[in-house]
Order: sequence, then C-alpha cells, then structure tokens
Amino acid sequence: MGNSSSQTGLGGGDYNSKLSPSPWPTRPAASSAIISGVGRILGRPIEDVRTVYDFVRELGRGQFGVTYLVTHKETGQSFACKSIATRRLVNREMVEDVRREVQIMHHLTGHSNIVELKGAYEDRQSMNLVMELCEGGELFDRIIERGHYSERAAASICREIVTVVHICHSLGVMHRDLKPENFLFLSKDDDSPLKAIDFGLSAFFKPGDIFNDLVGSAYYVAPEVLRRHYGQEADIWSVGVMLYILLTGVPPFWAENEQGVFEEILKGQVDYTSDPWPSLSTDVKELVSSMLQQDPKERPSAAEILKHPWIRIDGNASDEPIDISVIARMKLFKNTNKFKKVALKVIAENLSEEEIVGLIEIFKSIDIDGSGTITFDELKNGLNKLGTKLSESEVRQLMEAADVDGNGSIDYIEFVTATMHMNRMERENRLYKAFLYFDEDRSGYITMEELKHVLEQYNVVDEKILKNIIDEVDVDHDGKINYEEFVAMMRKNNPQI
Repeated sequence: MGNSSSQTGLGGGDYNSKLSPSPWPTRPAASSAIISGVGRILGRPIEDVRTVYDFVRELGRGQFGVTYLVTHKETGQSFACKSIATRRLVNREMVEDVRREVQIMHHLTGHSNIVELKGAYEDRQSMNLVMELCEGGELFDRIIERGHYSERAAASICREIVTVVHICHSLGVMHRDLKPENFLFLSKDDDSPLKAIDFGLSAFFKPGDIFNDLVGSAYYVAPEVLRRHYGQEADIWSVGVMLYILLTGVPPFWAENEQGVFEEILKGQVDYTSDPWPSLSTDVKELVSSMLQQDPKERPSAAEILKHPWIRIDGNASDEPIDISVIARMKLFKNTNKFKKVALKVIAENLSEEEIVGLIEIFKSIDIDGSGTITFDELKNGLNKLGTKLSESEVRQLMEAADVDGNGSIDYIEFVTATMHMNRMERENRLYKAFLYFDEDRSGYITMEELKHVLEQYNVVDEKILKNIIDEVDVDHDGKINYEEFVAMMRKNNPQI
C-alpha cells in the first residue's frame, strides 16, 4: 500500500471496487484527433492526444503507466498527462475502475483544492488524462525546505486537506488514499493552493455503503480498512494521521515493517506525551485524538472539523514556531528506504527469463481472479496451497518487500521481487549484481552521481533525498557506499535477503 511522489497517482489504483460506472460526461472532440474505432474504456471514438499536445518529458512512473509534462500545441500552455497503459488492464473490473477514476475527476473538477482535469483521450494503447500541472512541490518538501513553521501553518494546511475531503464526501466520493504524497502545491508561490492529485483508489458511495477491499497506504490506513469493513470515516482517520505527522514529524503508528505498522494501528495506542506534544495546544490534541478514534462513528465529519476552533481561519492555532526537531524527523520519515525499494526492484527486473519462468507460473496460480494483481489474501491462500507454510507475519513481509509503489496489491514484477527471497540459490550473487547496477564504473563504491543516475530512472531526483540516502547508508562516512554497507542496508529487518 503507497505511491510515487510526483504528479502521477499511477501506482495508486488497486482496481478492486465493484461499483458500477455512472453516465459518462461527453464533450466534443477535435475532428483532427479522431482515429477510427471506439475505445473500450470510455466507449467513444478513439482520439490521439498527441495531435493536441506535445509530450516534453517524463514526470513520474507508476504501476499502470507514466505521467508526462505536455504542452498544448496551439497555446503552448503546460499540463501533466497521466498515461495509463490499457494492455495492463487485463479484465473488465480493471477497465471499469479506470473509467471510474476518470468519472470521479470530471465529477470533482472545478474545486480550488482538486487538480483540474482538462480532458480525457483514449487511443489503442493508452488512456490519457490531461490535468493542470502542479509545479509547487510536495507538501512535506515545502515544510522541510522552509525549516520552520507553526501550529497556525499546520492548521492552514490541514484546513485545505479537510476541505478536499468535505467536497469529496458531499459529492458522494470516498478518496481512500489520503496521504501527503497525494497533495501538491499548484505553484511555488507562498500563497499557492494545495491540490489533491490522485483519485486512482477513489470510489463513489452512498450513505451507509460498506466497503471491504484493502486499499490505501500503510501508515495512513484506518483500522476498519484492515478489518475490511469500512465507510467514508476511513478518510477522516487518514487526515488525522497526516495532521499528527505535520505536528510531530513522525506517524502515530510506527514499526520496522508493514505488518508491524498494521498491528500498531489495530492496537490504536497513540502517544500524546512525547515532544512536541507538551508544548502544543489543548485544542489540537483534542482534534487529533477525535480523528484517530478506533470507532469510526466517534470521529467527526469533515464539515464538523472545518468548524473546529483550532482549524478555522479565525481560529486559535498558535503562531509560535514548532520545535525544529519536528522538521528533521519529518525529513527522515519521508526518505526512509527509498534506495532499498529501488534496489529490490532492480534485482527483480534483472533476473533472467530462466530464473523467473517458474515464479510467473506460481503468480498465475495464485492470481485466482486473473486480475493481473495479487491481494494479501490471495498470496496467503496461494502459498498455503502450494505447500509453502509461512506465518501471516512472513507473508506480510513478502508483501512489504514488493511494496515499490505501495498500493496494497502486487503485480508480477513485484511478485518476483518478493518471492525471490524464498529462493535461496545465488542470493549473494544477486545482491552483488544489484550493487554493480548502481556501481556503474566498477570502482567498488556507489557514488552520489551513480546513485543519482540510477534513481532518476525511478523518479527519485531530489538532491536532498539523495544526500539523505548516502548519509543513512554510508556507515563509515566517506561519502560513498561500499558493498558491505549496501548488503547491510538490504538485510536490515530482512534477514532472509
């Protein structure tokens, strides 16, 4: 469960929901863009987005496709184009869920805190969503960059996030994947609006509807989602987690792996005593604790939160700077394990066909519904049927090892990433091959430049993030990563690697 940090939302779609599509809002298409045929997703004439927009460069990459920077051929205006590869949509459910994402974006477009959908174009290879371009960066990045902020600033950010939830819920949409990465600033201006960018997991709902598919991102998922019996209150929990992080720099539920995080969420014990809580106002403690109630019915609605005395525009949130250590913790939390996840994926992607053909067959046998992705339950049941006796915790660890895009299910490359841990042959050799993938000049060290070159292919391009990775892994502090340091990072909390 999780996602890429750019304007993509491509890894987010679990594509499990059974909701029916609502009527598609039509728009006239430019005759020059029409190709013969009807698209299987939108059910209208196929259009070539490239006759209207020039594709400039890649912005981000996810499980189902790529987001590009595009410019309008006539006006020269820049936009983001989310391009979903239709060949990845292997069954009717997945097609319907992509259709629903487009419908939800149309449904919500026009609100100042929701990214605006400019147009949807379907050709034979892809579904292309052209959206306004958010160039102001991620929520946490701006806070980290400034190095200081106050309760009042946190209240302002939270107010915009809750406003998104309020508009979604009032229009019958549950977001289901609220997390800081899914909010970008429209521009670099100080007063730039915050925009929700990813609705790949969102679903239409009616009051009283109960959902049971496991979707979302580990740190932010509500306990009732883990129990597979939830409604729109799960969004409120996720915002409560975000507010807790905005105030403290760390999530309220923390563990070394995803299974541990889930266990902590289900326990529901939140720390309101450690720094900086003693210096924060009583009002914000009351608000956070109300949003993180285990019983969904005890949580306030988005409309009620917007009336809270701490969060109102004229509210009582303090303008005193929050402890600077909060920023340092936020920075560490944001960058944890980026290098390791990419390294695991590099290993999986560079296995030979002979090495993975057996794993592909296992994948097919576990993927009972033929959806092209494996849920936790499918993995657990499938491995048991194959005679692989793993505990639930061990199965969770396999899911975690595969969690490169973090969407709660695994596709075949991610499955290979996870299950290769069970194959003990040549493990050391595979780690060495992965190390050499980064060590491009074969010097025996991974330098900052080499790390940057490889991670750029996986949309990790921020210089500060790269420096933080080096600092975290480089035990002897010589400014580069040797093989022993690389292996230690890979094996940390994963002794089976």
